[in-house]
Amino acid sequence: MSYALVFTDAYNRRALRWLKKHPDLKSQYLKTLQLLEANPFHPSLRLHPLSGKLKGIHSISINLSYRITLELLIQDEHIIPINIGDHNTVY
Repeated sequence: MSYALVFTDAYNRRALRWLKKHPDLKSQYLKTLQLLEANPFHPSLRLHPLSGKLKGIHSISINLSYRITLELLIQDEHIIPINIGDHNTVY
C-alpha cells in the first residue's frame, strides 16, 4: 500500500525556508519523504502520535535533530505534512 503526500502552500513555504537554512540536509529530507510515502510505519521514521495541544497530529524524524509534523489520514491514504524544524519549532 502506498500513500499520497499532500503538500499545502503553508508547508511548502516552511519547507523552503528550512531547506535554505539546511541545504546539507536536502537529500536526507527527500529520502525521508520518499520513505514516508512508501511506508509511513517504517521504523527509521520513528512515527508517533502527539498529545496535548497537538493531539491528532503525528511526528516523524528526519534525523535526531529535525522533525516533520504531519496529519496522517489512514482511511484516505493521505499524508499532509504540516511543519518542519527542530524539536522546539514543531512542538
